[in-house]
Amino acid sequence: MLTHLERKSSEVILENPYWQYRKDTYSLPSGKEGDYHYVHTPGSVFVIPVTDDGKLILLRQYRYLNKRESIEFIGGGIKQGQSAEVAARAELLEEAGITAKELLKIGEFNPFNGVTDEICSVFVAKGLTFGAAKPDESEEFERLEHLLMVLREMIARGEIWDGMTLAAFALYDSLNR
Repeated sequence: MLTHLERKSSEVILENPYWQYRKDTYSLPSGKEGDYHYVHTPGSVFVIPVTDDGKLILLRQYRYLNKRESIEFIGGGIKQGQSAEVAARAELLEEAGITAKELLKIGEFNPFNGVTDEICSVFVAKGLTFGAAKPDESEEFERLEHLLMVLREMIARGEIWDGMTLAAFALYDSLNR
């Protein structure tokens, strides 16, 4: 059985509205103490909206850090004290102007488990109603709709490269094979 490491202390090094950069001191398996630096968040959500005719909705947006456009499912961070479902509905409305009659959680994952304690909850949205999006000042989106088989081809060609979208897609695709 693997050793469960014990946290001795935790310190917030830097904080912004989206996450905290923390440093924990913990007991190593050898008994010595070590430092662990990581990003802490209240979590995140990804939503896979499915239209009545079976198309999946994604968004194209520019990603500053990679200096290129990215095709992604709708998603964002959970605010402190907010449930994953409330966050999913808020992101769906904000980024795509969509409300959903049905929101089903299909799984969760950690996007980078050596660097963050974040857990991303993945939802499928159905019974969609379309309105106007209300993106943040730093956001700009182009809405795309594709059939499942087209998304598989886009992934194979490297057109979809966002890791969280790929993980959410894997959860969805496993239910649709």
